[in-house]
Amino acid sequence: MKLQTIVVKIGTSSLTDAETGNLAISTIAALVETLTRLRTQGHRVILVTSGAVGVGCGCLGLQERPRTLAQKQAAAAVGQGRLMRVYDDLFATLKQPIAQVLLSRSDLVDRHRYINAYNTFAELLRWGVIPIVNENDTVATEELRFGDNDTLSALVASLVEANWLFLLTDVDRLYSADPRRDPNAVPLDRVSNLEELEALQIGSAGSTWGTGGMATKIAAARIATDTGVRTAIAAGRQPNNIEKILQGAAIGTQFEARDRAVNARKRWIAYGLVPAGKLYLDDGAVKAICEQGKSLLAVGIAAVEGQFHSADAVQLCAKNAGGVEVARGIVNYAREELDKICGRRSEDIAAILGDRGAETVVHRDNLVLVTG
Repeated sequence: MKLQTIVVKIGTSSLTDAETGNLAISTIAALVETLTRLRTQGHRVILVTSGAVGVGCGCLGLQERPRTLAQKQAAAAVGQGRLMRVYDDLFATLKQPIAQVLLSRSDLVDRHRYINAYNTFAELLRWGVIPIVNENDTVATEELRFGDNDTLSALVASLVEANWLFLLTDVDRLYSADPRRDPNAVPLDRVSNLEELEALQIGSAGSTWGTGGMATKIAAARIATDTGVRTAIAAGRQPNNIEKILQGAAIGTQFEARDRAVNARKRWIAYGLVPAGKLYLDDGAVKAICEQGKSLLAVGIAAVEGQFHSADAVQLCAKNAGGVEVARGIVNYAREELDKICGRRSEDIAAILGDRGAETVVHRDNLVLVTG
């Protein structure tokens, strides 16, 4: 079997009892055994784990998930230590070293911190360590949160250029509708085009303690596959299926990856940054950046939305196609400046703004197309 970099995400619904929030030790033990075997075979393995808030709620005797950010952060602070202790005890019995890595969205927004995170993961994997990743819930702000660990796991998989992302959940695969509510739901074994899923009745969070759902997993699969990472949704209670899928078994729902043609910096622009605004482009500008590989000029901008500064990330949207996002990039002008120059020719910018600015609004080196 080819040695690969594998990211495994397991959700709260698989890690804990749905009624009490207590840890499902047998599931965690099976997961630990599977990941250790993969590591022994030479694979590079990263685990993204949910559960800190749920475990904290169990420790505190809470009957439902906290609603305010401060309550969630406090519960995570209580639960994270206990969760890691369980992992450490189980991995230690198999003599497998682990490391705790807590990430916030700002760690991926800042380019220097993004590269530092990559270097840390690379060194841990070189040492044969299994990094255990969670969002840094205790300090994350509402504006800079991943929102769910499905998204976090996809961004980590993109960051480390993983071969596989496994999303382990409380159902065995993706269905055409929620199988717990619709007896006619049809299982989907393989997805080659994510646009085919738009008409499906995708469920929301499946348990009292979880934050994700099938919709977030599809969103995560889009991020991962767009950056060249094969993705699978499989049953969290049967982690040994990971090995079977790696050996070619048709288990769960598997998403085909696109060719990894985008370089690391453009992956960071596409998925590491948080867009602060939108630029609506006319048909000529859309054609220039999507088909001709050109930079975005002010003359092609029909409208501007949001508040942003120079060097912020923005979404580039097709005005005449319902505002669909076609690209993402780093803008050279602040919102106030763009209001003055949008729709104007590049040679007029200096006279309008009173100084000589950049000829391009988004240079092609700082622009990445968004695949549909």
